[in-house]
Amino acid sequence: MGQLKVYNSYFREKQVFESLVPGYVGMYVCGPTVSGESHLGHARPYITFDVVYRYLVHLGYKVRYVRNITDAGHFEEEGREAEDKISKKAFLEKLEPMELVQKYTNLFHWAMEKFNTIPPTIEPTATGHIVEQINMIQDLIKKGYAYEKNGSVYFDVKKYASGHDYGKLSGRIVEDLLENTRELEGQEEKRNPADFALWKAAPPEHIMRWNSPWSEGFPGWHIECSAMATKYLGVQFDIHGGGMDLLFPHHESEIAQSTICNHATPVRYWIHNNMITINGRKMGKSYNNVIRLTELFSGDHPILVKAYSPMTVRFFILQTHYRSTLDFSNEALQAAEKGLILDP
Repeated sequence: MGQLKVYNSYFREKQVFESLVPGYVGMYVCGPTVSGESHLGHARPYITFDVVYRYLVHLGYKVRYVRNITDAGHFEEEGREAEDKISKKAFLEKLEPMELVQKYTNLFHWAMEKFNTIPPTIEPTATGHIVEQINMIQDLIKKGYAYEKNGSVYFDVKKYASGHDYGKLSGRIVEDLLENTRELEGQEEKRNPADFALWKAAPPEHIMRWNSPWSEGFPGWHIECSAMATKYLGVQFDIHGGGMDLLFPHHESEIAQSTICNHATPVRYWIHNNMITINGRKMGKSYNNVIRLTELFSGDHPILVKAYSPMTVRFFILQTHYRSTLDFSNEALQAAEKGLILDP
């Protein structure tokens, strides 16, 4: 097999890739949140890791590529008030929550097919793995790294950091996290402001809810990926991918949870792609500057001067190094369109 070098975000250096099991690769990539339609910013990681997947196969590896679907109601990152976005959107669209999830999952798959990405070998859903998440939380409580308060369960970051290198992946300083976390709803339940939710007791209006030993509620965002990655790739696997915006708190929290539960550092190589920006600002729903993929393909968006084909968009994304920011413009997309035609 040919030699492959990858930039490992955890060690901040390029390393020669060596799989845990010769000839086999386990790769997990954080998948979409299906509370709405995917936009251009979402397309970058899936196109990027499609190339990684293809290249590993080209080198002769047998790859198990796991990419999850986040379809549980709660998936707000720590630092924002917990919100059931799927239920909220379902109410606006007059759909059942899981009807909405199916609608946007189908739309995501349609877009990925248009981009000529190869489907993952396993695509687990968060709602399909509630039992695994509860089991993992129970294990964390038993080992003394999680605690229950008013039906919710939190991970004890301070205790973990006392014996582990919490913050290494993201470069965060634990003392700053413990002291400078914003006051949020439910903060008074935590031993420390930096502690993150593993399970949340559902308020009366929260539609998506499950029984647990602590309350009728829903899982925290971070535990979902730890549970699914462990189930399908084992206690340690080769590659974990995703956008740089997931470094903290999501991936940092994954490392902490999985390390305690599985007695091993979960991931050998962390690979992160950078963001797509518009006028220097990250594309995201919270900034109200997104271009949905259907809008991109149809040209039906105020900022677009024309429609762009999926292959043009794929070429536009792959022209820039995956770890560099990529600024959107009609000029850049039109240049990609010309380049694609000139280089059949």
